[in-house]
Amino acid sequence: MPWWVPAALGLFASVVVVLQARRAWLVRADAAEPAAGGWQATYALLVSVGVAVSSLFMARNTKDDVFYVGKSVWVAERDIVPLRDFLFTENVAAPLSSQPPISSIEVFAGALGRFLGIHAASATWYVLLPVLAVLAVLALWRLVHRWAPRRPVLAFTVAVAYLYLVAGSDAALGTFHLPRLYEGKGMFVSAVVPLMWVYLTDWFESRSRWKLFLVGALSVVATGLTSTSAMILPLLVGAAGLAMLLVGRWRDALTVGVVALVYPIGAVVVSRLALGPVAAAGEAQFFDAEGTYRRTLLVGVLGVVGGLALWCAPMLVRRRTPRLLAASAAVTMSVLFVPGVLEALGAASGISAVLWRVPWILALPGLVGILCTLELPRVSRLASGAVAAALVASFAFFGTPMWSKDSFVEVAPHPIWKLPQQRQKIVFWIDGLDRQPGLLLAPSTLMRISPIISSRLRVVLPRDGYLIEYDQNSDFVRDRLRLAKFADGTEIAPLPELAASIERLDVTTICVYSVNRAARDAVVQLGFEEFARRKAPGAVRCFRQNG
Repeated sequence: MPWWVPAALGLFASVVVVLQARRAWLVRADAAEPAAGGWQATYALLVSVGVAVSSLFMARNTKDDVFYVGKSVWVAERDIVPLRDFLFTENVAAPLSSQPPISSIEVFAGALGRFLGIHAASATWYVLLPVLAVLAVLALWRLVHRWAPRRPVLAFTVAVAYLYLVAGSDAALGTFHLPRLYEGKGMFVSAVVPLMWVYLTDWFESRSRWKLFLVGALSVVATGLTSTSAMILPLLVGAAGLAMLLVGRWRDALTVGVVALVYPIGAVVVSRLALGPVAAAGEAQFFDAEGTYRRTLLVGVLGVVGGLALWCAPMLVRRRTPRLLAASAAVTMSVLFVPGVLEALGAASGISAVLWRVPWILALPGLVGILCTLELPRVSRLASGAVAAALVASFAFFGTPMWSKDSFVEVAPHPIWKLPQQRQKIVFWIDGLDRQPGLLLAPSTLMRISPIISSRLRVVLPRDGYLIEYDQNSDFVRDRLRLAKFADGTEIAPLPELAASIERLDVTTICVYSVNRAARDAVVQLGFEEFARRKAPGAVRCFRQNG
């Protein structure tokens, strides 16, 4: 089926729903919010604690961890906040333009580790992550309880099951939840987005100054988590503003827009004025509307569930304000799914590479859970239970669970760092060697986690993707790529070129896997001598310059 068919049908459906929600808002009183009994609050708290505990035993390493956790390690070990590049240089080169020094959660994690006297990675994964997990789950509970017209506990349970059972894809919401909450963007989509909808609902109904303050405070928190907030919050708040405009509350729309967006947008504007524009992303991949839906809401049976949550859940949420806001969010998302809209938005903003995150405005797991609150005459409870069972069964049968190897998650019987365990052991071994001052050259998989082990373990190439920020024709870039391919065993350049790159970068230690015989022989010819050997598994040999 061509993409424009479901896109057009979705847009039509969302417009009909939002018009119905507008009429209901104008003619009916607010529906009563479900009362939260003590057992319900206790259940939500116990679930959040269970999720927090499970976070200690699952590890999903991502390439961006070298920046996020590496920055925390730098802060903890050096007691300074690096405002410039800390991966390739010693806080000397300009910072990555795609990662302006706006977010502060990494600095907080580093400061926490230094305060507690433990490694920053341990502070991040053993202390901070469980706390973030509790907050994220409780934020989801707040939304479901606020929006669900009935049986919020059942809806909440289905929503949590969705997060646990539908992962796998690198852009699935389950992947961005527990395995990546310590990354600011994971906490943003998992906690800030649902909580922002709660605060907007509260303020829209009460127009309390305290509720408006909470909206503004949460926008500051969002900015401290990730610069992505400057892209997602305007869309989310814009959807809420559209709901207010539809019922004639234009002053409220303007007020909440200013309060919620002045800080995140202002922070980005100031950073861009200070640091210059974002570096060109070269051939960075762009996902159009169909690709965006496929990545985040998925396709097949799970894609149908995502579509039902997007276009049908707004008809099920609590009447008046929640229904109007949910319907407005569906309209906003449906407009973005119209072919050509994301392309135009990317061309105007210059952030095409991350526009696939726009579905984050939906608080989708909560809407998926609310699908089971369907009410039918005489059999409402039975129908809700059947829908909930069918949803969970579809997650289990068609989804990839969070703990699966297909989700790139490693599960251990004890709390672990979120790193490949064998590589972690190798890097700790290298860090303990008596090395000369200078850069370390090692296989890329090891260099990518070295800054997480120690900020003083300086490596040739922490991550090749960040080199897009620099002149691709410069020795700064070419030397690093050449030497990384040599250590990986994928391409060995002529010895004179390798020697020149080693000298320019001041490489004093080279470690390669023992099976890479070609690199071992070449290292000796380059004037290095073996000084350390690690046995299998993970057999590695390390060399240092003669003399």
